[in-house]
Amino acid sequence: MENNSSKKTYSLDLASSLLATLLIITLMYLSQNVLVPLLFSILISITLFPLARFFERLRLGKAFSAILSVIVAIAIISTIGWFIIHQSIIIGKDASAITEKVLSVFDRLQVWIQQTFGIERGQMMDKLQEQGNRALENIGSLLSSTFGSIGNTLAGTVLVPLFCFFLLYYRDFFREFFFKTFKSTPQRKVNEVLNKIYEVVQSYLLGLVTVMGIVAVLNTAGLMLMGIDYAWFFGSLASLLMLLPYIGIAIGSILPALFALAVKDSAWYAIGVIVWFQVVQFLEGNIITPNIVGSKVSINPLMAIIGILLGGMLFGLSGLILALPFIATLKVIFDAIPSMQAIGFLIGEPEKEHLKTNSTQELLMKWGIVRKPRNKKKVQLDVHVDTESTPAKTTLNYKEVNESEQNPLENLGEK
Repeated sequence: MENNSSKKTYSLDLASSLLATLLIITLMYLSQNVLVPLLFSILISITLFPLARFFERLRLGKAFSAILSVIVAIAIISTIGWFIIHQSIIIGKDASAITEKVLSVFDRLQVWIQQTFGIERGQMMDKLQEQGNRALENIGSLLSSTFGSIGNTLAGTVLVPLFCFFLLYYRDFFREFFFKTFKSTPQRKVNEVLNKIYEVVQSYLLGLVTVMGIVAVLNTAGLMLMGIDYAWFFGSLASLLMLLPYIGIAIGSILPALFALAVKDSAWYAIGVIVWFQVVQFLEGNIITPNIVGSKVSINPLMAIIGILLGGMLFGLSGLILALPFIATLKVIFDAIPSMQAIGFLIGEPEKEHLKTNSTQELLMKWGIVRKPRNKKKVQLDVHVDTESTPAKTTLNYKEVNESEQNPLENLGEK
C-alpha cells in the first residue's frame, strides 16, 4: 500500500509540474511583447555582472556602476551596428557594377535552364511575374507586420537598457524574492540553484562571444585567401549570425557566395565560399565550442533543435536566439525538482555508457531487468609441489573455481 501511495504521489507531482509548465508557456506567449525584452535584458545583465562588480570594487556605488555597465554595453552594440551599416553603404556604392554582373549571371542561368530543361525565357518570366503578383496580394499584411516588428524593436531599444539597469541595481532584492517564494525549500538549495543558473547562462554567453570572435577570424581568413573583397564584413556578419544556433553560419555563407558569384569570373569562388563556411561550422560545432563552453551547458543536440523550433514558434526570431540559454536554465531548475528530474535528464547530454555498442545490455542490468552474467574471472590457487618427495610420475588434479561458485576447499581442515 505504501508503494502504491508513493507512486500516486509521484504521478500527481509530475502531472502538476507539467501542467504548471504548460500554463507558464501559455502566459509567456500572451505576454511576449514585454517578456522578450525582459529576457534579453536578463541575458545582458548576467553578461554585465562581472563588469558591474569591477566598478563597485572601485567604490563607484551600486547605481553608478550599473549605469556605467549599461553604457558600455550600448557602446559595444552601437559600434557593431555602425560597422555593419558603414560597410553596407560602402558596398552599396558599387551596386551598379554588381547589378550588371548579377544580371549577366542571371542571363547565363536562363540560357542553361533553356538548354537543359527546354523552358523558354518567356515562360520563366511569366512564372516570375505570377509569383510577384502573389506576393503583391499580401503586401498589406507584410507591411503591417514589418512596421509592427519595427515598433517592437524601437520599444526594445528603450526597454532593454532600462531593464538591465534595474536588474543589476536590484539583484539582491530579486534574490530575496526567490528566498521568500520558496520558503518550504531549504534556502541553501535555492541559493545553489540561482548560482547554478547564473553560472550556466554566463558560461554560454561568454563562450558564445569568444566562439563568435574565433569564427569571424576563420571566415575572414578564408575569404581573404580566395580574394573576396570586404572579407572582414562578410566574415564578421556570418559570425554574428551564430546567434541563430546550427543555421547561423550556413545563412551567413549565402551573402558572400552571391557576392563572389557577382564579382568573380568563375562560379568556383562561390562554391569555395560555401565549402569553407561549412568547414568552419564543422570546426565550431565539434572542436571550438566544446572546448570553450565545456560541459557546463550540457544540452543534447536533439533537445536543442526541438527547443529552437519551439522558441521560433513562440517568439519568432527572438525565440531562436533565446532558446538555448532558456533550455539550459530549465535544465538546472528541473534537476533541482525531484518530480522533474527525469525531464532534466532527457534534456542533458547522454553519458558514455549510453553510446557503447553493448549499452542496451548494460542498461537492462543496471535497472535489474536482466540478471548479471556469471563472473568468468578465475580464482588463482597457489599450489606448491615438492618435487624431491614426489614420485616421477605424478598426476595433479585441480578444478577451476569461479568467483560466483562456492570454494570447495573452504570447508577442508588443515592437514
